[in-house]
Amino acid sequence: MVERKINVLVVDDSKVARMLLSRILEDDPRFQVLGEVADGQAAVDFVTERQPDVILMDVQMPGMDGFEATRKIMETRPVPIVICSGTVDPGELATTFRVMEAGALACVEKPVSPEHPGFAEMAAMIRQTVQLMSEVKVVRRWVAARTANQRLAESATVAVGQGPRKIKLIGIGASTGGPPVLQTILAGLPKDFPVPILIVQHIARGFLPGLADWLDQSTAFQVHIGGQGMPALPGHVYLAPDDFHMGVGVGERIFLSKADPENGLRPAVSFFFRSLAETFGGNALGVLLTGMGRDGAVELKQMKDAGAVTIAQDRESSVVHGMPGEAIAQGGATHILSAEKIASMLVTLIQRRNGHGDSHP
Repeated sequence: MVERKINVLVVDDSKVARMLLSRILEDDPRFQVLGEVADGQAAVDFVTERQPDVILMDVQMPGMDGFEATRKIMETRPVPIVICSGTVDPGELATTFRVMEAGALACVEKPVSPEHPGFAEMAAMIRQTVQLMSEVKVVRRWVAARTANQRLAESATVAVGQGPRKIKLIGIGASTGGPPVLQTILAGLPKDFPVPILIVQHIARGFLPGLADWLDQSTAFQVHIGGQGMPALPGHVYLAPDDFHMGVGVGERIFLSKADPENGLRPAVSFFFRSLAETFGGNALGVLLTGMGRDGAVELKQMKDAGAVTIAQDRESSVVHGMPGEAIAQGGATHILSAEKIASMLVTLIQRRNGHGDSHP
């Protein structure tokens, strides 16, 4: 029996880029390029006639750009969309994450040419991401999420038992599908949120500054890329930098490590959550979001065993339920919540634990 190929629409204003991306895909027998178009309007028109399994799309294009095209496609005939961008400018990269907010699922780096030193690695990542996203059933989750989340955060009506320890910081781990969920959560928290938030988000090299800039612009938080010895301050968000594990030590100071990758990853959520469990115990709060694999699952259980409240994203709102699903299977989740309900839970937990002057260590 012949396995059905994954049909891909390639969207890029550069003919050279379209040819290169098509070649990368069709060198693998799993893929078939269903079409190549040069702008967003052509992509919108294409999906009204034919239904690709995945769209691989550039952001910056003349006429209708990737953001507007994604918004229109997700409003009319939703298709999994993977953003393929070659820019390293943080301002332009922020647009990439606006496209993810509009419904795109993932972003990958666009190779320049087969002679580029990292070409084989980039090509493999494109194929892996397109294959994975082809299996995702796309739903329009994020359009009204921020408004709903803000109402939940303001009312903080989620019922939860009072915990014994003051929460000093919140640690979040995320992978595939994570950026829009992070934005949903952070946008749903009040601007005077009283504890720092630290995040390990698996993302293609070079996209992190754009993610930081987008979250900084679209939420009430000041968003930074974590640095060695940097203090973790209330009202601030810290992202683990490329190719470094991130942890937090005494005095809520960030430390970075070049220790071996864990689960094939650096930064790894596993390293991060383990540092929180060992240093803060029940004074930390852990959240594990959508992502493939099992990074952080065992360590979320370790945090829970050390007295921390832990949250895993539910299957229905996860693009890929690998990481949170494994944590749930391990018994590591105190709460299992949709992306839209996590912010209100965080507000409630902080109010219950920190709002009464709790002085426990």
